[in-house]
Amino acid sequence: MASSFFMIGMIILTQTVVGILGNFSLLCSYIILHFMGYRLRSTDLILKHLIVANSLVLLCKGVPQTIAVFGSKHIHGDAGCKLLFLLHRVGRGVSISSICLLSVFQVIVISPWNSRLAALKVTAPKYVVLSIFLCWILQILINVIFPFHVTGKWNDKNITEERVYGCCSIVIDKTEDALYAALLSFPDVLCLGLTLWAGSSMVLILYRHKQQVQHIRRTDASSRSSPESRATKSILLLGSTFVYFYILSSIFQVLLAFFDQSNWFLVDMSIITAACFPTVSPFLLMSHNSSVHRLYLAWIRNAKSSTIMRKV
Repeated sequence: MASSFFMIGMIILTQTVVGILGNFSLLCSYIILHFMGYRLRSTDLILKHLIVANSLVLLCKGVPQTIAVFGSKHIHGDAGCKLLFLLHRVGRGVSISSICLLSVFQVIVISPWNSRLAALKVTAPKYVVLSIFLCWILQILINVIFPFHVTGKWNDKNITEERVYGCCSIVIDKTEDALYAALLSFPDVLCLGLTLWAGSSMVLILYRHKQQVQHIRRTDASSRSSPESRATKSILLLGSTFVYFYILSSIFQVLLAFFDQSNWFLVDMSIITAACFPTVSPFLLMSHNSSVHRLYLAWIRNAKSSTIMRKV
């Protein structure tokens, strides 16, 4: 039993450290590109907020849970649990909303001029900042009542109806449980549906574009994909990864809800699966994002120029 707790703690610790380092490195890349004078796209602005939200999820869930797994029980009381749960829920919600916004925005960008989305191609970039701001505000308003149901796990109060989630507990009122769960789940389900719609639309648009250019025989025109196509494939990969881990995490959350007493295996697995996407996403972006590639190319050019200057 002790070895299994140690293994779970090491998995959560590894996820947290790797994820925070990856998100921090990617965020620094965008900041450096900004100060170097590169003009970032609207999708890059959405990605920056996605990185911040993912970092918030890892910091507010991974770090306390790692401490709790390794035996430090009295890490924080009610106030600490309420704050951590609120920040975690807001970060998680903004992460879901950012993926949805990113997918919908990219569908508008690559849609043909004769489609119904063509009217939004010019106006959509103007509302990116407002949309991101609304994502943060709406998630705060939706989750602001969540801390009232959270207490410290080792609180001295005698609470009979509660579920233990790692280092904190959630007080359950069965008469309000279904309504509250529906309120919290509705934005997630809506964003998930829009993400799936946007993903299938992008696949269909790319397929039609490929069919249209098949008659072009020149190698230089057909072998290289356009920047829009590469960005779309990157967003498709990011969105499909998010959907996979979100569904996997939701399965463990549903199973956990059916147990009257908290099951430690399901608690740990729900935490591990929930942290998978924030951990993996920065490395997916670094391997497919053209903005990050521009930074690496700039570093290479600067290194080469400095070497030439030394030789001269």
